[in-house]
Amino acid sequence: MKKDLILCGVGGQGILSIATVIGEAATKAGLFLKQAEVHGMSQRGGDVQSNLRLSDSEIYSDLIPKGKADLLISMEPMEVLRYLPYLNKKSQVVTNAKPFINIPDYPDEAKLFAELDTLPNIKKLDIEEIAKQVAMPKAANMVLLGMAAPFIEILSVEQLREAVKTIFAKKGEAIVETNLKAFDAGVNN
Repeated sequence: MKKDLILCGVGGQGILSIATVIGEAATKAGLFLKQAEVHGMSQRGGDVQSNLRLSDSEIYSDLIPKGKADLLISMEPMEVLRYLPYLNKKSQVVTNAKPFINIPDYPDEAKLFAELDTLPNIKKLDIEEIAKQVAMPKAANMVLLGMAAPFIEILSVEQLREAVKTIFAKKGEAIVETNLKAFDAGVNN
């Protein structure tokens, strides 16, 4: 089995943490993993993206070809548009439903969501609001990971949950619990 994931958002939203958790779960599961270079990390608010390729057999390239992504996980809804060429009719999109408007010419929200709603397989939620209700706003990325967890398929929800524990363990039990609450809220919404 193979799963090709594109993670995207803007700098400071926690895309790298999502990639780290998935990578940890894949490593513990004994899967092959390739990750493409992540862009925009150094500038908060810049484009951040990562290609993650997971497989039970060897992977030769870290780049996902156009039309071949299985899952697109986006912290920012406009960023979904940037990666449409990588999707196909079976691709699943999981995105935040609340824009992070950090540029003066951000598209009209009604038009943005009208375009997103034409995608055959899309799940969107206001992850920041969910994070505020169950944990803390900074855990919105873990809400998004929880939403996406059932669609990753090559890793179970429980494997991803265990990876959340491992990745945040060095920050203390309170941070682990906060991120688990956020992750579980995403799974259950």
